[in-house]
This record gives sequence, C-alpha cells and structure tokens, in this order.
Amino acid sequence: MPTLIERFKSGWDAFINNKDPTYSQVQYGSSSYYRPDRARLTRGNERSIVTAIYNKIAIDVAQVRIQHVMVDENGRYVETIDSDLNYALSTEANIDQTARSFIQDAVMSMFDEGVVAIVPVRTDVDPTLGGGFKIGQLRTGKIVQWYPQHIRVSLYNDQNGRREELIFPKSMCAIIENPFYSIMNEPNSTLQRLIRKLALLDGIDEQTSSGKLDLIIQLPYIIKTEARRQQAELRRKDIEMQLSGSKYGIAYTDGTERITQLNRPLENNLLKQIEYLTNVLYSQLGFSEEILKGIADDKTMLNYNNHIIEPILSAFIDEMGRKFLTKNARTRGQRLMFFQDPFKLIPVTSIAELSDKLTRNEIMSSNEVRSLLGLKPSKNPKADELRNKNMPDQKTGPSEIVPSDDTAENTTEGEIQNGT
Repeated sequence: MPTLIERFKSGWDAFINNKDPTYSQVQYGSSSYYRPDRARLTRGNERSIVTAIYNKIAIDVAQVRIQHVMVDENGRYVETIDSDLNYALSTEANIDQTARSFIQDAVMSMFDEGVVAIVPVRTDVDPTLGGGFKIGQLRTGKIVQWYPQHIRVSLYNDQNGRREELIFPKSMCAIIENPFYSIMNEPNSTLQRLIRKLALLDGIDEQTSSGKLDLIIQLPYIIKTEARRQQAELRRKDIEMQLSGSKYGIAYTDGTERITQLNRPLENNLLKQIEYLTNVLYSQLGFSEEILKGIADDKTMLNYNNHIIEPILSAFIDEMGRKFLTKNARTRGQRLMFFQDPFKLIPVTSIAELSDKLTRNEIMSSNEVRSLLGLKPSKNPKADELRNKNMPDQKTGPSEIVPSDDTAENTTEGEIQNGT
C-alpha cells in the first residue's frame, strides 16, 4: 500500500496539475469558439424545413449497427470480425466522433452535397500504393473537384484544427452518392424547388416586418419644376422627422394632402405551393409528417425503413465494402453488413408473445432475448441453449422423475427404468 505522502506525490488533479503557464497556443494548436469539424449545411438548407427531414433520416440511419462480418458460402452471417474497420464503424471513427455521430455526419453531408467521400486518414501503410491496409480513423470529406482517377477532398485536419484540400485516388475513398439525388439535389428537383419557395416566403416576411411604412404622399400642387421638387423633398423630410421624433410615431399633414400606404399584405398562392411541394416530396421519398412527430404506425414505419433507410444503408455498405475490403478478403467471406433491431418497433404488450415465438421456434435463445430487453443474462446453462423449452429434452426423456424421500424406498428398479 502506498503511503499518504507517495499518493500526494503521484496524484494528479485536473484543476491543479493542468495549469502549466509554459503551455501556449502554439503547443495546443489553433483554437475556435465553435466545433470546426462539424458539418454545416449549404444552399439555404439550414434555414428551411428540409433540415428537420435531413436530421431525422440521418439519426435513424446512424442507429443501425454496421459491422465487419464473416459470411458462409450462402452469404449468411457467421460471426463478427474484431478488426480495425469494425472498431471504426461500431465504436470510434476518429478522435472527434463516435461511430454513430460519424455516420450521421456522413448522411447529412450526402444529403446536402449529393455525394460524400469517406476517407481513411489513419492507416498502417500508404493506401495510395494500392493493396490492403488497416484503417485507424475515418473522416467525412466534401468533394470539391473531380478528376478521372482522383478526387480533391476538403477534410478536417485534427492535427492543426483546419480544413485542408487534399487529392486522393478514387480507389481508396468510399464515394457515396445520394440514392435520392434526382429528388433532392438536382437543380430543378422537388426539394430544391421547395427550398426556393421557402426562401421567397422568408423574404416576403422580412420585407413586411422591416419597419418601413412605404407611403406615397400626394401634394396639392403639380411637381414639374425644380423648385416644386425641392419643396416636395422638404415636405417628405419633414414628415420623416415627425414620425421618427415622435414617441408614438404620429405626424400631421395638410388637409389638401393625401397619403397612400403600400405595404398592405398581398394575397398570393405561395403558401399553397409550399404545401403542395411538401406533400409531393413526402410522397416521392416515402416520408410522412407522422414520422417527424413520432406517431407513425407500424405499416408507415415499415414503409419508411424499406424505402428510405435501407437504400441509404445499402449504398454505404456496398461502397465501403468495395473500397475498404480487398478482393481476396471478399472471396474469403468478409463483408460489411447492417443489422436493425426489430424490437424497437414493437410495443411492450407484444414483446412477450414475440419472445415466445422466437425461442419456441429455436431462432433465439433466452439470454439473447434478455439482452435485447436490457436484462442481465441468466446463469442457467439452459438459457444459452437454442431449443424449444415447451418440448421434452431428448437427453433426459419425456420427463424427469425425482422420487421423494417417502416413496424412494417403495420404488422398484424396474419402475424407475420404465419411468413410472
């Protein structure tokens, strides 16, 4: 046991031992008041309802587990491979992001730009030379320029805290295109038209609430000469001074002058167009307002998962498996697969019935069901067996009869063997 003096000497306190005055900005690197590696939306997406749709889909995609697995000759899952790629996709993608936040960042960037690049920024060997390499860290990058065999990518450098543009071969980067590019990212697509209509509506609202009066003053004389123009200008300035200098914004005019106000609300069908485009976008994507509110039923969520979440996840694992796994590894049965938790969409009242069906049909063991429910595994060895608990065990026969102490002496050996 260390003595009290030794504990004081070797102890470390974040508020005491971390105040070295010799540290400077040069040693820590560049600083920022906001997170510099965070993805920021462009093209006005951050100011519209589109951000809510992007964020909802990105969160739902990120909660699905993507793993590096081994499959058999029929393409069925066998086991999860404990590799650096699996660690990056399931635990930590880089020093700033967990695997879940990394996938969410990649999906948001893909929706915003139409295509996103996933670049391995830390590897054991030079990936530009070709061949297999172990991935240490992954980063989401914005493609700023295309070449026949290469791409120029804007990446966040965690060494100096700045974004840099680097050129990489296409063979080492996972280039993922938005499966809904024609709906979201085409210049005249439904989503882009909706964004433009929302920007027009915001502009009208700002103009209406800008504080301008937009008045036309009709003077009782004809303004054709320079003297009359100067007199009208003096009259206009006089009314402006009265309104700005008054506590309640009150001004007086001559009885022969007429004032017409122009900033009255104008009737237009812009809001109806926005509602129409929103409904068209929902129908084209297979999305609904109930999904955003979290009140969608089972059929709506099933349609949402099959028509939106699954295509995006398939685009991710197909491209990352093609670029990050060598042909030899794929031949030996290595794949990238995603696994959705079916219990998340099931109400509590139906979990018991479903659990019984899964264990009775020998699909899951009791401990596997308990782990999905957040319960500790049972120490009973039978809880790990894949068998129907309602059927008799073949090893022990149709039933196990344990005689009591009172009847053990009167039970013959033949009766025990016959199970009577």
